[in-house]
Order: sequence, then C-alpha cells, then structure tokens
Amino acid sequence: MTRTGHLVPAAHALLTDGRTVEIRPARPQDHEQVRRLYDGMSAENLRLRFFGAGLKPGRRAADRACDPERPGHRALLAFYGEDPRVVGIAEYESEGGAEPQTAEIALAVADDFHARGVGTLLLEHLVHVAREDGVTLFTADALADNRAVQRVFTDLGLTVARRFDGPEVRCTVCLDQDERYLTAVEARGRTADTASLRPLLRPDSVAVVGAGTQPGSVGRAVLKNLRRAGFTGRLHAVNPHAHAIECTPCYPSVTDLPHAPDLAVLAVPARAVPEAAEQCGARGVRALVVLTSGLDRDQAAALLGSCRRHGMRLVGPNCLGVADTDDLVRLDATFAAHRPLPGTAGVAVQSGGVGIALLQGLTRLGVGVSSFVSLGDKYDVSGNDLLQWWEDDGRTDLAVLHLESFGNPRAFSRTARRVARRMPVLTVDAGRSAAGRRAAASHTAAAATPTMTRQALFTQAGITATRSVADLLGTAALLHSQPLPAGTRVAVVSNAGGAAVLAADACAEAGLTVPELPADLTAALREALPAGAAVANPIDATAAVGSAPLRACVDLLAAHGAVDAVLVALAPTALAEATGDDPLHALTRPGPRRGPHPVAAVLLDQAEQVRLLQTPGGGTLPAYGDPQDAARALAHAAERAAWLARPQGTVPRLTGTDPEAARALADAFLADHPDGGWLDPRQCADLLDAYGVPLSPWAWAESERAAVAAADRLAGPGGRVALKAHGPGLLHKSDRGAVLLDLAGRDAVRAAYRDLDARLGDEMRTGAEPPARSPTCWTAPGSTPRAPRRSSAARTRWSAPRAAP
Repeated sequence: MTRTGHLVPAAHALLTDGRTVEIRPARPQDHEQVRRLYDGMSAENLRLRFFGAGLKPGRRAADRACDPERPGHRALLAFYGEDPRVVGIAEYESEGGAEPQTAEIALAVADDFHARGVGTLLLEHLVHVAREDGVTLFTADALADNRAVQRVFTDLGLTVARRFDGPEVRCTVCLDQDERYLTAVEARGRTADTASLRPLLRPDSVAVVGAGTQPGSVGRAVLKNLRRAGFTGRLHAVNPHAHAIECTPCYPSVTDLPHAPDLAVLAVPARAVPEAAEQCGARGVRALVVLTSGLDRDQAAALLGSCRRHGMRLVGPNCLGVADTDDLVRLDATFAAHRPLPGTAGVAVQSGGVGIALLQGLTRLGVGVSSFVSLGDKYDVSGNDLLQWWEDDGRTDLAVLHLESFGNPRAFSRTARRVARRMPVLTVDAGRSAAGRRAAASHTAAAATPTMTRQALFTQAGITATRSVADLLGTAALLHSQPLPAGTRVAVVSNAGGAAVLAADACAEAGLTVPELPADLTAALREALPAGAAVANPIDATAAVGSAPLRACVDLLAAHGAVDAVLVALAPTALAEATGDDPLHALTRPGPRRGPHPVAAVLLDQAEQVRLLQTPGGGTLPAYGDPQDAARALAHAAERAAWLARPQGTVPRLTGTDPEAARALADAFLADHPDGGWLDPRQCADLLDAYGVPLSPWAWAESERAAVAAADRLAGPGGRVALKAHGPGLLHKSDRGAVLLDLAGRDAVRAAYRDLDARLGDEMRTGAEPPARSPTCWTAPGSTPRAPRRSSAARTRWSAPRAAP
C-alpha cells in the first residue's frame, strides 16, 4: 500500500479485553495472511461481508488489499499473537473528483475476534489516515441484517446517516472529528486500558522470576512482601537452584511453571531480562513488572519487543514494583520495607525513592493507598494508564503522581482533565531546574519535559502541582479531610499575636488574602471571645481563650460569607496546661456543627510537618507544624476550586492555520539537526505564522546602518525600540546582556549595536561564507532575511515599540 508523501507507521493498540494487536498498512507480502483470514471465515461471516457465500470473493479481496499499485486505496491490517496472524482488515478506495471527497470502505474481522473492538480500532486508524488524505466522507454498503457492522459505525462517535434499499443499507460516515468523537475514542481507550491492567493490579496468580536464596536479594524481598501482605492468589518462585523460597514452591524456569501466571515480577540481571521476558510471553503471562535497571539499548528493545509480540503490559524496567491493597487481592509486589496502609490514594511514580516517601507519608497520615505503581523507565504503562484505572476502580478518591516525562502530553492532558473533575490529581513538579532535568534523564532514561511545557499542562488539566513531597502531603491532607474553599479569603485565628502575624504573612505569600471582617461579624466575635481580643483579622483570641469560646469563634467564621477558609494557629500556653482546657479541643471535641468552609490548624509545638486529627463524627482535620505549609495547602485547594468552577469549554475549530507548513519546517530542521536544537528567529517566526500566532513588528538587521533604518521604519524617528542579539550560544539572552531595551533615537540604536558588537560579536558570527563584518540582531551574520509569508506587521520581535513603556 502506497501513498505519495505520507507513510503510516505501525501501532500497537489494546482491545476491549486488554489484549494487544498491531495495526499497520497492508503490504504485498501479507497476501497469504489476508487470504487465510477470509478462508477461515464462517459462511455467515462471508455472506455478511460479500453478500454471498464461497471463497472466491475473499481471495479477490486479498488480491485487492495487498496490491501496492492502486492510487486512492488504503488497507490496514490487525495482527495478533506470538506468530502474528491477521485478525482484521479495514480498507477504503477514494472516489476521486467528488466534492466533498468520499471513499468506499470495507471491514472484515476473524470469527474468533468478534466483539473485542478489532473493527472499531481499525476504523479509528483508517479515519485518521483518510483525513490525512483529504477524505471527508466514508460510504459503505451492508446487508440490512448486518447489525454488528452498523453498530460499529454508530459507536465510532462520528455522524452516520443510513439509507435503506430493500435488503441493503447504505451508510455514510462524516469524518469531522468533534468533541463527541474524541470522547468516544477516550471511552473506548479507557475500557481497554482498564482491562489490560487487571492482570497487573488484580492478578489471580504471580510468579517472582529471580527470587534469590540469599535474604538480601531483591527478588526474595518481593516474594516475602507478597506473602506478608497475604496475597490471595497462587504464588510461585522461579530459581533453578532452589525447591522452595520463603515457603513458596520454586521452579527452574518460567516454562516449568504448572500454569501461566497473570503477573510475573522479573528480578534478574539485565543480560537475562530479554530471555526471561520471552519465556513469560510464550508461557502466556499477561503482565510484567521488571525491577532490573541498567538495560542497554538492545536489551531494552528485546524486552519491549517480547511484550508487544505477546500482548503483555509492562511496568518498568528500573522500578520498585506494584501494589494493590484491595482485600480481594492484597498484592504487594514491591521491595519496599513497609507495606502500604490500605486507603483511597492512588500513587504512580517514576522514582522509587519518591514512591517510598509518598507511601510512608500517606500511611502516617492515615489516608492510605488504593494502588501503587512504580513506573521506572516507563516503557509501557504510564501515568495516563493509571489515571484511567483509578477513575473506574471504585476505591480511589485522590490521585498522586510523580512524573518526570510525558510520552503523550496531549493524551495525558485530556485524561487528567477528565479525571480531575472527579477527584484531586496531585503531583510534585519535579525537574524545574537544569540540574534536576539532567538528574531525571540519568535515572529514568527519559528526557524530562521542559518546565514551561509541564506547568502549562498542569494548569490546563487541573492538576495540583506542588513543589515538594512535603508540600504534596500537606495538600493531600487538606483535600482528603476538608471541603474546598470558595475563594482565597482566609480568617486567621490565634491565641498568640506573634503566631497570628506568622500565619497572616504565610497566607499573603501563598497568594491568599486576609481581609478585614464586616462589622456584624466583628461584633459577634467580641461577644464570643475573652476581653481584650483583637477581631480585625488576624484575630488574636488572647492566651486566655478556652476551647468553648474558640469553638464559637471558629463556628462564626466558618458559617459567615465574609471568608472562605479558617486557619487556627495555636501556641502552647501555661494557662491551658494549668486549667486543662486546651484550645485545641475546640477543633477535636464534640460541639456545634461548623459551616461549609474548610478549617485547618497550625500547632507551633508540633514536630510533624502535617498530621490528621480525629474530629467528632469520624471526620479529620489537618494540623500543620508551620503556617507556611498550611497556607500553601489552602492556596492549592483554592486553585482547584477555581478550576472546577470554570466552564469546561470545547476545543475550537481553528481557521487560518497551516499545519502542513509547520510540519515541513520542523521536518526540514530535524533532517539537518537529528539531535534537535533551537530554531533561529526567522524560523520561529515562520512556525508561529503557520499557526496564526500574532507577533509584534520586528526586523532583521545585520549592520549598524540596517539597525538604525529598521528602528526608523518600525518606531519612527525618536521612537523606542529593543535590540536583541542572536547567536548559536546566546540562549539566555538576559543573563548575557544580549537584550537592550528602551532605545530612543538613532544615536541610542547605534550605541547599542556597537555595544553588542564589542561584547558578543564573536558569538553572533556563525562562520558562514562570506563572514559578516559586524554582529547581527536576531540573526546569524551573512544571511539574507526572508520576507514573511504574511504582512510584516503580523510578525514579531526585533523591536516592539507598542509594548515599550
């Protein structure tokens, strides 16, 4: 199958039962496989496909599908199994000259793969290919009693029209991909993802491959944890040098196991991983957890190839393991020192060390864990997969992620945005510095996503991005125990003036407000609190305050509309110790019901960063040791509330863009720079122009005279401009003094140009022939500026007089 200028890569996709198929274009050498597909169909299946019986139509269809010399024809095949066989085919033939352009499609699926999503997957991929080819409509003729294929068309999520004509029906499918289609694709993917993860997180049987005889071995630690957790399924070990380990039967190899386990945990040397993975696949294992680190490129490729070939989901390599605390499975296939407390937080991390810290922190808080996956180098199972699992597992109400890279940011964003509407999604924003990104790349074998990209993704998707593990745990404690605030207004209450000042400062630094309170509320507070209390906000309830008046104060604030949250900062006092009336009892002992606003405590004598206090009625309340931790948690909660309050919106249909030009520019650059790099200013402008992004007026100057002329043209004589130097090594221009602002008049522009020439001239020259005599502004010397495809007023930079102060 051919098409000028566009090749379709092979892709692996999940079926509704969690198994994996490979989808790729048909090739001439696939002819025999396609013929076998049709030859193996039942008479009824052949009747529905070809409107008649017999083998000849199927063989002619195989000839047509694998013909490489047919313009306007496309055929995609689905392969399954260790010795891959064709289990489905979808193809179209375009009807040239029609407006809108249409294509006739055909679909066939092997009898034993009906109702597993093969046809739908093939059509999804075929829709993508057709849209790339400019096809806007699919048409298909089917027998009226072929309800299965009509249901496939309807379930795609695209607009379908039917016209019945006797025993036949003609279906027309419009290929406009709107939000309804994308939602349908996501729903199908979620179903398949969840099914594929069941052998990983809810296995009926587990084998630990490489369980050592020595107490300190990683494999033995995993086996011990599985037994200690009380794993409910069958458990086996693989080690050729033992008959039993940790009271678990041991077998020489995976092929010798009495049955195929759902999950195999590999704790073998890197050189042994490819063979062990292949044995697992051949034995029928459905999921792998590879703890081993240090795989080279060939070993990694062999591991992933085995998983793809045999349809196994893969966690790792270079990971801590997986756990699921559900009583139905009680799975702890990790080598962590302590078993996680059963609870409601789903945790997925790339770093095993961070994973251990999160497990211990969530256990200490009492939040606990529903499931835990250490993703490691993340060859297959990703944070996106886990979000979809937690969305449907019926136990998770808090998602916790620590990810250093994103394989498919767009898919992750859509999934996270949907899941975040149902539960908080928390993450540690790791890799914010260059050093942090280098460290991430070294220990997970994946490039960290750039900081700006990652933060924009988090903001758009409604992910709560914290700065540290401690910040995440503090925020998790608040979100787990308290309602969301309606805004950022906080009432600060304290029994010590200094503590109130610290708490108020912390709120302001976190982006919260501590507003003055209305007269009716301050009057009520004066009546409730001891004499001498200051009620302006912060509220100094004095050291003499007891639990009853403090409770009345907090209840008044929590029920009033003047604030959105209440922060209670308490210092230990001798009065409380002498009377036994601890002000903290106002928050933890039975009393009147508080309002709908969140309440958090700061206990200045508390050693722990955060803990959850038990409150009447079985609830909990977060208590922090430092006001800054409490304020940051409240700020994160307010940001989540604001995000949830915004309309979800829809993805607009963009006009006036040229994605093909942008793709051609990127492809040309990567062809010259296989390892990637920075586009020069003119290329950046062309890229932005292709997407219709408006830019400030700019010009390209290669000499002092050209710079003065450009300034006159853009800002007029005496107008203010900015001058920016460009060169291969000048990436952080402000740090190098390569951006000069507020240049008013020709003399200022000349002086600025000479300054850049004197300081940075050598770095601004690229060695082009013939070499330039002077430095450049936003360019490499010796180059000829290109005219923009659109008006120069729609392009930016070099100078931006409208934006100048």
